[in-house]
Amino acid sequence: MAHDLSRLFRPRSIAVIGGGAWCAQVIEQSRRMGFDGPIWPVHPKAREIAGVPAFARLDDLPDAPDAAFVGINREATIEAVSTLKRMGAGGAVCFASGFAEAQAEDGGAGAVQERLIAAAGEMPILGPNCYGFINALDGALLWPDQHGCGRGERGVAILTQSSNIAINLTMQRRALPIAYTVTCGNMAQTTQAEIATALLDDPRVTAIGLHVEGFADLRAWERLARKAHDKGVPLVAIKVGRSDQARAATVSHTASLAGGDAGAQALLDRLGIARVDDLPSFLETLKLLHVAGPLERGTLASVSCSGGEASLVADTAHGRALRFPPLSPGQRSVLRDALGPKVALANPLDYHTYIWRDTEAMTRVFSAMTGPEIALTLLIVDYPHTDAADWECATRAALEARVRTNRNVAVVATLPELMPEDVAQRLIAGGVVPLQGLREAIGAVQAAVRRPPPCPVPVALGRVGDAGHGAQVLSEDAAKVALAGHGLAVPRGVIAGSVAECATMAARLDPPLVLKGMGIAHKSEAGAVRLNLGAGDVEAAAAEMPVSRFLIEEMVQGAVAELLVGITRDPAHGFVLTLAAGGVLTELLEDSASLLLPAARDDMETALRGLKVFALLTGFRGKPAADLGAILDAIEAIQAYALANADDLEEVEVNPLICTATGAIAADALIRKAP
Repeated sequence: MAHDLSRLFRPRSIAVIGGGAWCAQVIEQSRRMGFDGPIWPVHPKAREIAGVPAFARLDDLPDAPDAAFVGINREATIEAVSTLKRMGAGGAVCFASGFAEAQAEDGGAGAVQERLIAAAGEMPILGPNCYGFINALDGALLWPDQHGCGRGERGVAILTQSSNIAINLTMQRRALPIAYTVTCGNMAQTTQAEIATALLDDPRVTAIGLHVEGFADLRAWERLARKAHDKGVPLVAIKVGRSDQARAATVSHTASLAGGDAGAQALLDRLGIARVDDLPSFLETLKLLHVAGPLERGTLASVSCSGGEASLVADTAHGRALRFPPLSPGQRSVLRDALGPKVALANPLDYHTYIWRDTEAMTRVFSAMTGPEIALTLLIVDYPHTDAADWECATRAALEARVRTNRNVAVVATLPELMPEDVAQRLIAGGVVPLQGLREAIGAVQAAVRRPPPCPVPVALGRVGDAGHGAQVLSEDAAKVALAGHGLAVPRGVIAGSVAECATMAARLDPPLVLKGMGIAHKSEAGAVRLNLGAGDVEAAAAEMPVSRFLIEEMVQGAVAELLVGITRDPAHGFVLTLAAGGVLTELLEDSASLLLPAARDDMETALRGLKVFALLTGFRGKPAADLGAILDAIEAIQAYALANADDLEEVEVNPLICTATGAIAADALIRKAP
């Protein structure tokens, strides 16, 4: 059920339930920020709190509050929430702890949380165990601690489960306008995705940053991504934590490749949500999105008065999906006229210091480096701590270049501390992005490049819960039969029930042959695989293996490359499709890409093209190219099997998928199902 959070986050009246410093701080924070609605303290004994007359009971309030901060113990919180719901309140922040987050210490904590949810009914609650929120646009702060937000007219929204991280982010000195800061607590009723979705209804929100510990409701995240795309509000995330998937399965390579973070990254990619790895880059990305919006492409121009800085910015961007296009003849003409003959013209540009203090000449140079193919022009300027007046020319030239060109311009301090906050605020007011820290700036640029729209097809969820240790592993021959039923090509093969049967069964096939001992997960390590056998060699080879049942197959010839194609059920993210270098190269190259099911054929091809091993598929050093269409057919066949068996599938892996000039054949296959 979607909750109406509009009254809670944009209240006209606030109730503060409880006493003590926390509740007094809530009242003082909103008054200090200029909240112009009534604030009603509620306490059974206090006559006033923070200088505001108090009411003894909730029922004594003159009206149902739009938002209530409930700063009392957990049992009293449940009673207060029930009363607020009966009154018709707009929502409540539940500050108390001791609910589901304390389940490990208090076995009844989960039941207490269920009572809280029942008490709230359709009335939205934030938390419990959270600090609440700051609405810096309207001066409404249901927030019991310090913060660094200032009143503003528009800005970004930041959501996190961690109250301490929220406080730290508000204390940033990077001139980022923060419209909302919301702590989500343990999200008993309203999820992080639902909260972000509600904030999209405020047109003053320019971008939303999400500090994500886990994706509780994938359908809610899909709705958020669609709504954000439709409204043109970019999303950026820090995703922390590790999936249990890597520890849950041990019989395949896919488990280790798809475990941990791969499912989360695949989900964010599918939703079109940018991702960064640290808090400074998070803030810089939000700032860039706030001022300039998403960048249409990853093309940059860079201007500095130092060759060292020109090299450093190029090196920092190296290996990312960013590039510095060469200068056009028109740019060269303008730059040569402004800089004279002694400056080597290039992008990144070191313009030396010949024109320093000549604001008009600097403006012409900065403007010339912009252009229709340049998504963002980076002006490298580090301001000194003392006597920065001599740097005024750079600030004015940056602002004027923005006015003259109407192109995206950023002033970048290579060291974060060398961008004065007042200069940053001035740049933002003029439509120029102040970026602090070269590494953070380049990371922000990459994250701010416009992403494809979110995939319209819902993620395949499969069965809920953990398979535990009783999962059933199908034999290789059974796995191949199952996959062949969905269109996957497999070698011709036969089963021999004993060493003595091997010669007779092998005679039915065309050599060269492959002999495999059955019932062993990692056959190569156990000496249970022999290649390039003739029919007369099979029995002797079987006698040397530590098993009594054998699979004999015609050996796939003409291999161009080997791939791994695996699908693993990730309880947090759905089914993760992993594409990687196969065979002995799987661990050696650490070369993989992940998608969520169902994946489109075009996305499968894009993922393949991103692998290092893709060079082999195209015909490396004169060798024939693999049949890419057949490879994609094979991947789609494996996906079709997984989707048809989603209710009990834990894992399917083909490794290697032998890719030839005419086909793609599964040389080995594994399927693991829930008991």
